[in-house]
Amino acid sequence: MTVGSFVFMLHSHLPYYRKAGMWPFGEENVFECIAETYIPILNMIGNLYDEGIKAKLTIGITPILAEQLSDEHMKQGFEKWMEGRIEKSREDEVRFGQRGETPDPERLRLGRFYLDWYSKLLDAFRTRWGRDIIGGFKKYQDLGAIEITTSAATHCFSPLIGEDSSLQAQYKAGADNYKKHFGRPARGCWLPECAYRPAEDGRPGIGHWLHEAGLKYFFTESFVISGGQTADVRRVFGPYGSIEYIPAPTRPPTGYDTFEAFWLKEYPVAVMGRHEQASYQVWSAGNGYPGDGNYREFHKKDDVSGLHFWKLTSKTTDLGDKELYNPEAALTRINENSDHYVGLIQNALTNQLKSTSKPGLIMVSFDTELFGHWWFEGITFIEQVIRKLNEYTAVKTCTASEYLEETPPVHAIELPQSSWGSGGHWQVWLNNDTEWMWPVIQAAERTTRDLIEKNLSSGSQDQLRTRALKQLARELFLLESSDWPFLVTTAQAKQYAVERFRGHQERFNLIAEMLKSGNIDESKLSEIEGIDNCFPEISLQNFQITPSSIAASSTSRS
Repeated sequence: MTVGSFVFMLHSHLPYYRKAGMWPFGEENVFECIAETYIPILNMIGNLYDEGIKAKLTIGITPILAEQLSDEHMKQGFEKWMEGRIEKSREDEVRFGQRGETPDPERLRLGRFYLDWYSKLLDAFRTRWGRDIIGGFKKYQDLGAIEITTSAATHCFSPLIGEDSSLQAQYKAGADNYKKHFGRPARGCWLPECAYRPAEDGRPGIGHWLHEAGLKYFFTESFVISGGQTADVRRVFGPYGSIEYIPAPTRPPTGYDTFEAFWLKEYPVAVMGRHEQASYQVWSAGNGYPGDGNYREFHKKDDVSGLHFWKLTSKTTDLGDKELYNPEAALTRINENSDHYVGLIQNALTNQLKSTSKPGLIMVSFDTELFGHWWFEGITFIEQVIRKLNEYTAVKTCTASEYLEETPPVHAIELPQSSWGSGGHWQVWLNNDTEWMWPVIQAAERTTRDLIEKNLSSGSQDQLRTRALKQLARELFLLESSDWPFLVTTAQAKQYAVERFRGHQERFNLIAEMLKSGNIDESKLSEIEGIDNCFPEISLQNFQITPSSIAASSTSRS
């Protein structure tokens, strides 16, 4: 007997930083997240499994992140960076010791804390995981402890992609990359930025391209599901989570009596809505758990070693007045916060069961990097929540696919234009500061479509030309990344994002001119391949709209 189900989804994504700078933006961002998030979460999943507890987390790993985590250049860079962190910790041990320049027992203790912490992490990377983080995640998916989902190849903002061939290629490349890394077809998908566009202006909706890639479900915000009902589609939603199906047509095609009969057979793509209260309790800047004053301060680092010695202290404390961090006090607060969160989930599902007589669902989704990287104690929080849900409650923890298999959706829905942005709109990615990017992207899409179509229709077997076309497609994917307009809008790394965008634009244009002229400079092509080497399995056929897709698109416009 259970009061309901709980799906804990973590979305892991970073921009393509390989060979694109080190600090403050570049490869070091990946190294920090490997050390503070990805290895600790793998350690946590493995430790729980060794104790007989399957974490049952649903973990999204975007294809462009999977490529970086499995890249030898990045692995070597991570080891070198970690060795540097260990050396800085040793220097702090000397600096703050009795014979050091500035003896300080509290900072000495923290220096030793980090020396132990970094040393164990590097050992885990090399010994426990064999320098293969992706292989570690695969191991526990194969053991049934977690489920891994995919995404569009480079986390593109799908609604603003101009060509259907590019949309299809992004999601099919994501599915292909997943199968390469994890040895099985992907079922779930993180929709980049939760950005959705329904069928419009003769184009099928985003759900259609997920279906074409063989994907079965994705996630969105709950307000997207609960609002905007149309006369043609029934919309059913409960306060504790919802799963609905994304339709393509506006009326049942010939041979089907109802929308549901057609959608369940032809368009089995489900959407799961994020529970607002349970999500807000964690990520809220003002009231969420990570804002507790006992937790480690992310933004202040020692000016010599770069290590974090301070705690948040309070929401109003200036950086210069932060107090020293105490790991033991932080652990006490984690115990209290995890108790509170488990109680919140149990109470919400119990109330849902009482009011409907049916077990409900709470699904929460967060950026994986929130835990460990931004909120240093966050991985311990997840571990304690999993333990306490399993030991003390009647809540069933399960992966998204497990819930879908046990509780198949029965209602149909068409989602409106939406994203996680303010008001569900697209302004974060399309505004006065970023509008110049989209004509560049869309022109590159048309060029890619035309050059690939020409090559495929000619049946050319020219290996050098095929190499150039594949690199052209990689540069298009990287140009389409939603990270560049996001970083421009938020001003987190505006100049860096513009430079990265322009860099991929220049490489794209150079390769396109080679292809158009028929004069391909192999040495220049090899140089570009050495920089942007993601997706070696990329398929030009993924850019070709198949007859079945054309038929489905025609149906969706009926």
